[in-house]
Amino acid sequence: MPFVELDTNLPAGRVPTGLEKRLCAATAAILGKPEDRVSVTVRPGLAMAVSGSAEPCAQLLVSSIGVVGTAEDNRGHSSRFFEFLTKELQLGQDRCVVPWQIGKKGTVMTFL
Repeated sequence: MPFVELDTNLPAGRVPTGLEKRLCAATAAILGKPEDRVSVTVRPGLAMAVSGSAEPCAQLLVSSIGVVGTAEDNRGHSSRFFEFLTKELQLGQDRCVVPWQIGKKGTVMTFL
């Protein structure tokens, strides 16, 4: 059962309506899991900084048994989550972090 937690310093009013449902569907598609087994939490309005800056940012934590694999697999997952987040939240890739085999700028640290 994948658990996904999205933390952001964006105010609740800037988080698109229904984001949690779209993130649930995207997670199921990205990880190849049934949507009815995905759990999503979205927490807006947090005090956050990424790379030393408190400009608008987001952090996505993904926990799931059996889907965190090789660096190559994780790079593919990270890239798809980054694409989703940057589009939905209108943030640059340098303002989103996916700390699951640390992901940044649409890839994982192994490849940076």
